[in-house]
Amino acid sequence: MNDANRQYLVETDWLEAHLDDTDLRILDCMVFVHVGQEGLSLESGRKVWSKGHIPGSGFADLVNDLSNPNHPVPLMMPPEEQFAEQMSICGVNEGTRVVLYDAEMNMWAARVWWLLRVFGFDNAAILNGGWKKWTLEERPISVDLPSFPKGNFETRPRPGLIATKEDVLAAIDDEDCRIVNALTAAEHQGKLAFYGRRGHIPTSVNVPARGIVDRKTHAYLPEEQLREVFTDAGATSGDRVITSCGGGIASSSDAFILTLLGVENVAVYDGSLLEWAPDLSLPMEM
Repeated sequence: MNDANRQYLVETDWLEAHLDDTDLRILDCMVFVHVGQEGLSLESGRKVWSKGHIPGSGFADLVNDLSNPNHPVPLMMPPEEQFAEQMSICGVNEGTRVVLYDAEMNMWAARVWWLLRVFGFDNAAILNGGWKKWTLEERPISVDLPSFPKGNFETRPRPGLIATKEDVLAAIDDEDCRIVNALTAAEHQGKLAFYGRRGHIPTSVNVPARGIVDRKTHAYLPEEQLREVFTDAGATSGDRVITSCGGGIASSSDAFILTLLGVENVAVYDGSLLEWAPDLSLPMEM
């Protein structure tokens, strides 16, 4: 990766060697998505984390703690004060190094990483391959629940890193802005629909978040391959990129990789299709 951004991704061997660092906070970010007759439902991964996790890791609860409870769309960015309080509870301070992981191709970890970035905290990284790669390599697992002194997390908001539906609507006709859909090709093409209307936001290009990782290890693909995937899709040909998906999760993974590759002006459309698709005044195409 670009030398300037390589610190945002750490490998399993590095993490195992630094498990005892006193300034390190490891956070499991897992959320489980269930598909039923009534649609999608979300379950915090806290119970699963408590039964086995990377030694010393705490839990970042996106479902209950790190989303806006008053927003009609689930998992939307929490208020500034709420986020600061929850990160402080996790023991995160100005001098803390944070490593994030999950068991779902890095996407939930990328969501927390992006939230940290939005609120001005840059000393965070994603564990490449997360829980999948860690367990495949038979690295240590613990059931001990860690306790950290409460931190004093200070926010420095960067509102430009989150896009609204008005931003996206304007971007459709903006030649200098690229909208990137991180959902699967079948969803992008309208063959499957989990968020209401079929299809995608007009002019958006498709870079599925599930296609930028190795399916066996859940590690991100090599740098040159990632760069080729995004370039071939036309995702990097504008001055600004807005990533979208169903609800701001897969799009955070695409945004993470774009940042890792050195693309500077990237934003995540927080509401994504959960907000866009039900609004019949907003255009969609297949």
